[in-house]
Amino acid sequence: MSTTDRSPAQWRKSSRSSGQGGACVEVADLTPAIGFRDSKDPDGPRLVIGAETARTVFGAIKAGRHDL
Repeated sequence: MSTTDRSPAQWRKSSRSSGQGGACVEVADLTPAIGFRDSKDPDGPRLVIGAETARTVFGAIKAGRHDL
């Protein structure tokens, strides 16, 4: 998969986003990968990582291993 692929995807914000125009990250299922983008710049750069890597990172975040 090309990281420059701009094909239609279902981008979604976190349910915890306030909707007040703040800094939000959007995520999309780009099977077999997960895409991330800045909601304020939807046509800008995107980060695409493998789904398994995303699950590992999210699991670590939820477990508090990346708390500041």
